[in-house]
Amino acid sequence: MHYTDARNVQMLIYLMKMHGIKRVVASPGTTNLTFVASIQQDPFFEIYSSADERSAAYIACGLAAERGEPVALSCTGATASRNYTPGLTEAFYRKLPVLAITSTQHVGRIGNHVAQVIDRTAIMNDIAKISVQIPLVHDVEDEWAYTVMINKALLELTHRGGGPVHINLETNYSRNYTVKELPAVRVLKRVEQGDALPAINAGTVGIFVGAHQVMDASLTDVIDGFCEAYNGAVFCDQTSNYRGKYRILPNLVGRQVQYMAPCRKVDLMIHIGEVSGADMVLNAQDIWRVNPDGEIRDAFKKLSYTFEMTEKEFFSQYAAMRKEKGEMSYYQTWVSEKKRMESLIPELPFGNIWIAQHTAGEIPEKSVLHLGILNTLRSWNFFETPESVRGYSNTGGFGIDGNLSSLVGASLADQETLYLGVIGDLAFFYDMNVMGNRHIGKNLRIMLINNGRGTEFRNYNHYAAPFGDAADAYIAAAGHYGKQSRNLVRHYAEDLGFEYLSASNKEEYLTVKERFISPVIGDKPLFFEVFTDSKNESDALQALDNLETSASGTAKKYVKDILGEKGVQTIKRFIGRE
Repeated sequence: MHYTDARNVQMLIYLMKMHGIKRVVASPGTTNLTFVASIQQDPFFEIYSSADERSAAYIACGLAAERGEPVALSCTGATASRNYTPGLTEAFYRKLPVLAITSTQHVGRIGNHVAQVIDRTAIMNDIAKISVQIPLVHDVEDEWAYTVMINKALLELTHRGGGPVHINLETNYSRNYTVKELPAVRVLKRVEQGDALPAINAGTVGIFVGAHQVMDASLTDVIDGFCEAYNGAVFCDQTSNYRGKYRILPNLVGRQVQYMAPCRKVDLMIHIGEVSGADMVLNAQDIWRVNPDGEIRDAFKKLSYTFEMTEKEFFSQYAAMRKEKGEMSYYQTWVSEKKRMESLIPELPFGNIWIAQHTAGEIPEKSVLHLGILNTLRSWNFFETPESVRGYSNTGGFGIDGNLSSLVGASLADQETLYLGVIGDLAFFYDMNVMGNRHIGKNLRIMLINNGRGTEFRNYNHYAAPFGDAADAYIAAAGHYGKQSRNLVRHYAEDLGFEYLSASNKEEYLTVKERFISPVIGDKPLFFEVFTDSKNESDALQALDNLETSASGTAKKYVKDILGEKGVQTIKRFIGRE
């Protein structure tokens, strides 16, 4: 008898060992049998038996308080877990690290009169700091998600003073106990202020900046100093708001489908900021997240450390550990690769990407640029804006609503600064009522990219692409809002006091855009409607995604085209590669 073949149970046991949780108070039952029988075979664990779950929880409290270390509980389904409530309440208010592992049948059985199934998907506020559900593992996405959740739960036992944690562990009652060695699971760790800092031994280091408030000079300086000490580069999009010496917009290089530039591989990537709309792929071998919230957020599925500290504290401490400046070869490689990709850009069809190409660099100095989500943000992330321009997008909720209202709200903060927004037609019509707000000032400029549909859903690489024109009916929601009427928005904007401009082709756009990008604030807010075609939008994106080919890149594209994304992930799992 060895370990169970139930992968979710294996994962929990492995991570308990890696986090040093060896004491377990087990109560009898069948639903928790696979867990208890597995740890019973492992000499790492120190197991105590308690037939009464209420007593078991208090035993764990006493043991945890005495040892100063986490103690786990394990019980079966039905009402057994209810008896943990008094002890966990004690642990909560005393901040004792008690891990309550309650076992459950398939959660789909809840409410269906299945014997010994009760609902533990929601718990009382003061019996655990965090509660997570760990169902059976069916695919690589499950394994990734449960890896993060289990690590997060175990780390919370000692986080910010500590306290009890709840894990609801699903079972299928497997009778297979033939697994002799637990397969490894990625271990996540948290570093708090005052803890010893892990060493950086990476040859190349990247800093990925998600959506971020404007950085002051002192933060910019310490990031620059860190890059100079560790051969670093800073990966940004238009919402990152880092404007130091080592800023790179990596999208043009990072989105190549048939060519993997060597610089896309980075040994260590530091992740700062919040949700990002940067739509590209970097091949990071290891990820460290730095944020005062200390939360475990594994956006790139390679996280190993979370640093609960400010960015300035992190970068200044690490820069001080290596005071001499190193080579800047990694950043220079990115600069060269980006310039080379730019030289390969063909004449693009008229659309959002072409507009960004011919406008981004001419945005007025010290202005503020708001971008609609998805297609617009992606399009403008290919091309750099002036250094003094700040950028924002509603990437927090990442929804269609509120993009225009956020721009209007921002413009109210400073009437002497230009606020420019670029937005697609569905997002505009969703939020157009804000244009009637009586507080709107002369410093507001709106560019509407009107292609008559949600053009995101008509892009060549979208999940809806196989449906072709049929996607327009319900997926891309084409044909609403005047069907690209040349008068609807013009009348609306002009009647609300906006100066109205429009363009339908490259020549018209280049003539009219000078008014849109003029640094002089005029007598009225300005509205610029640009009519484009979805096919042109898609063709431009496909052209930028395929600027160069390589043998390996072409082979990977061929495999993906034949097998699909699910098939590719299956192969990766089989050969043990991410």
